[in-house]
Amino acid sequence: MRSKLSLASLSAVLMAALPTAALAHPGHEQTSSFMKGIGHPFSGIDHILAMVMIGLFAVQLGGRAIWVLPLTFVSFMALGSLSGAAGIAPSLVEIGIGVSVVVLGGLIAIQVRLPVIAATVLAAAIALFHGYAHGAEAQGGVSMPYLAGFLTGTAALHGGGIAAGLGLARTGGRLGTRVAGGLAAATGMFLVAG
Repeated sequence: MRSKLSLASLSAVLMAALPTAALAHPGHEQTSSFMKGIGHPFSGIDHILAMVMIGLFAVQLGGRAIWVLPLTFVSFMALGSLSGAAGIAPSLVEIGIGVSVVVLGGLIAIQVRLPVIAATVLAAAIALFHGYAHGAEAQGGVSMPYLAGFLTGTAALHGGGIAAGLGLARTGGRLGTRVAGGLAAATGMFLVAG
């Protein structure tokens, strides 16, 4: 019963994102408020999936990865955001974001257990791409309230992935975690191709 409930919770998080999938990277009229910042990570399915998958992947690895991966992601996302706002342009950002969803989903689907240091480096690299996109989209630069808001929204998505992962792990729901990873990877492939 708990396994079904945890899978339902994860499904609800992902389904809530679907109406915003078409808004993946729109221009943002106002990027100075905390509340606009909180909402921004929810503005594209690619961001939602990557951030939830970081939480699931952290649970899959267990131990200190549960706090190290999300903390690393949020920190490096802030750096990426500042470089995006400054106009420092890494090439192929959108493809990098799509590939990040494929990689994270695939690692979860096939239950890869990377060493924590390798997973941390991967999370940092992925966060730079996602942060860059957030910063580059911020018209007029990234204000501190907006930055704090989208880092908070990101942490909330990580928390949703961790909660779903812990719920599934407690109930022996590895299949549910693997299915979620597979669906995320498939969605990422669609995003990269589209």
